[in-house]
Amino acid sequence: MPGDDLYAILGVAKTASDDEIKKAYRKLARQYHPDANQGNPGAEDRFKEISHAHDVLSDPAKRREYDAARAFGGRMPPGGGSGGAGFGDFSDIFSDMFRRGGPSRGAPQQAPPRGADVEVEVTLSFDQAMQGAQIVVTADINESCATCQGSGARPGTSPQLCPDCRGRGVSGRDLGGFSLGQPCHRCAGNGTVIEDPCATCHGSGTTSARKRYPVKIPPGVKDGTRVRQAGKGQAGLRGGKSGDLIVITRVTPSRIFVRNGDDLALDVPVTIAEAALGAQIEIPTIDGRVKLTVPAGSQDGRALRVPGQGAPKLKNAGRGDLIAKVRVRVPDHLSDPQRELLEQYVALAPDDPRAGLFS
Repeated sequence: MPGDDLYAILGVAKTASDDEIKKAYRKLARQYHPDANQGNPGAEDRFKEISHAHDVLSDPAKRREYDAARAFGGRMPPGGGSGGAGFGDFSDIFSDMFRRGGPSRGAPQQAPPRGADVEVEVTLSFDQAMQGAQIVVTADINESCATCQGSGARPGTSPQLCPDCRGRGVSGRDLGGFSLGQPCHRCAGNGTVIEDPCATCHGSGTTSARKRYPVKIPPGVKDGTRVRQAGKGQAGLRGGKSGDLIVITRVTPSRIFVRNGDDLALDVPVTIAEAALGAQIEIPTIDGRVKLTVPAGSQDGRALRVPGQGAPKLKNAGRGDLIAKVRVRVPDHLSDPQRELLEQYVALAPDDPRAGLFS
């Protein structure tokens, strides 16, 4: 007997095509068919072996899984593949891999599933976002059942080991020659079943509740910042760890400041004289006000940077800068003395600012 190598059983190479596998099977099936070998029990066993090898290798999905099993070093138990025997070692290995993501032997029972995160949006003023705030949020969540303490079982009883998977949370799917683990249908991969469920939560281990939580919003949050409150989300099933509450901030725009990352920008109106001669002026900040020097000859749109007066950076990482954009304000109406002074200025400075457009 060629052993537990299905390719060797059919006498083909590991790279054999579907047609080569089919031809080899037909030839051997005719040779060892029980009708042609009356009274020869060895031929009957050989025929079952050939049929089993063909069943696996002629199915693309089964063949891929079989090749993966061989590459991992799995061995068929003594007696070969007749009668649908599986890879005993691989049933354990692949069950653990599907449940925990890696090869293992004798894996422990699966931990109860963690609860889902809960997202809540809150609206903040620009000042609250800059200074930080203490707010209260309301969320509808599932909390651990007080009657059964989250176990899902009637008080006085407890979840039982799943009889189908024996607590592993996975069951083997017969692929002809070996078994591949998949979540147990009876316990949904939990490893335990509840025979006598809690009358309050009906076996889920959780009950619905509307909760109010105080939340500290740190200074410097932006529109869309996610503030996480650990352990205040949905309770996990059957006593599993709770998820988190995630507070998403929605910040209303400021009347004067525009945020760009951690920097803040604002337009600063100045008179023609202040722009031309230079001036020392005051501008607002998120904390109050600060003095700003406008250099002489400042043009409209000039950006002046004030370090450390921007938005607070999260995690106490300092602050951004304040960008003051000079906006030269031209008066709508002039008094007669103002007009006379401007006319004198024009007479003293007869330059043409548009001359460059025609050169």
